[in-house]
Amino acid sequence: MGLSTHVLDTMHGCPAAGMEVALYTTDGEAATLVRRFTLNHDGRSDGPLYDNSSLKVGTYRLVFDVAGYFAARGVELPQPNFLNRVALDFGVAHTDQHYHVPLLVSPWSYSTYRGS
Repeated sequence: MGLSTHVLDTMHGCPAAGMEVALYTTDGEAATLVRRFTLNHDGRSDGPLYDNSSLKVGTYRLVFDVAGYFAARGVELPQPNFLNRVALDFGVAHTDQHYHVPLLVSPWSYSTYRGS
C-alpha cells in the first residue's frame, strides 16, 4: 500500500474533511514539495500518497494546515493561533511495508503514530 495519511478532528469528533496537506521529501533541512492535496469526506487522501513501487527509503514531511481547517469550520481562533501548521517528519526504512501516518488534532493539541 505504500504511504497514506488520515486526520481526525478531536474537537468535533469527526474526520478532518477539507484539510489541506502538503507532502515533501526531505534531505537534511532541505524539503522538496511532492504534492498538495485536500482530505476527502473520510479525512484521507483519495488514494495512496505513494504506492509500494514508488515509495523510496528516505525521509519525508507531511504538513497539515490545522489553523486553516479549524477557521473554515467556524472555530474562533486567537491570533496568532496556538497551532498554525503541524509538520511531521518521518523516515521510511522498509518499502515493502505500509506506512500510515495518522494525525489526531484540535486547535490546541495533536498526536500521531505509525499506523497500519
